[in-house]
Amino acid sequence: MIKVFLTVAFATALMGLVAYGQTSSSSTTVATGANGATETTTTTTETTGTVTDFTPGKMLVLKTEADQPMRYKFSKTVTYVTSDGKVLEASKIRKDSKVRVHYIKEGDDMLVDKVIVTDRD
Repeated sequence: MIKVFLTVAFATALMGLVAYGQTSSSSTTVATGANGATETTTTTTETTGTVTDFTPGKMLVLKTEADQPMRYKFSKTVTYVTSDGKVLEASKIRKDSKVRVHYIKEGDDMLVDKVIVTDRD
C-alpha cells in the first residue's frame, strides 16, 4: 500500500514539474510507527525565477521556465535573505530580481515562507 502511495505521489509531482516547467525540489518522508500507523512529512518546495510583480506580505509573481508566470502568496511569516544568509528588508526585493522561493502547496495556493535573493545590484 505504501509503495502504491509513494509511486502515485512521485508520479504526480513529476507531472507537475513537467507541466509547470519550473525548477523545483521537494522531499517526502514516510515512517511507520509502532502501532502500524503511517506518518507522512512533506518539506518545502523551491522554485527559481525572476520577480515580475511583488507586494510585500501579500504576493509574489515569478517568471520561471514555465510559459505562464507563477503566482505565490505569503505565509504568515516570511524571511527575506541574500544567498549568503544575510537577512533583508522586504523593500529590497525589486522587479527583475533573481530569487529562489521556498513554499508549501496548500490547496491551490503556494505559500512562501522564505525568499532568497540570488543576485543583487
